[in-house]
Amino acid sequence: MASIKVVIAEDEFAVAENLKALLLARGYKVFTAADGVQAVEAARKEHPDLLLLDILMPKMGGYDVCRILKSDPATKNIKIVMITALGRMGDIETAFQHGASDYVIKPIDQERLFKKIDKVLGS
Repeated sequence: MASIKVVIAEDEFAVAENLKALLLARGYKVFTAADGVQAVEAARKEHPDLLLLDILMPKMGGYDVCRILKSDPATKNIKIVMITALGRMGDIETAFQHGASDYVIKPIDQERLFKKIDKVLGS
């Protein structure tokens, strides 16, 4: 089985590194992006199976990244899990309206994160 590719789009370095370590330990191939523009570029270049996408990021927010990727035939099938400190119902609804597959609220619970990843990837 080919390893699953994941792009982590997160502007907080410590959070990104923590997620990267968790995913690498599970055998995923991991790429990181520090802002929304890098996230779009990484998704187009790497064609990941999954994008873990922070909503509040520099240059371009997660909602815009999601909308751009979901409207592009080359990237529309990438599964997107939004990761954010925003936990209000309206924020969650907005994430799904923009094409997110799921939603994880910070601080990230490792077990919940992997349950959502498994569900989204259908494994």
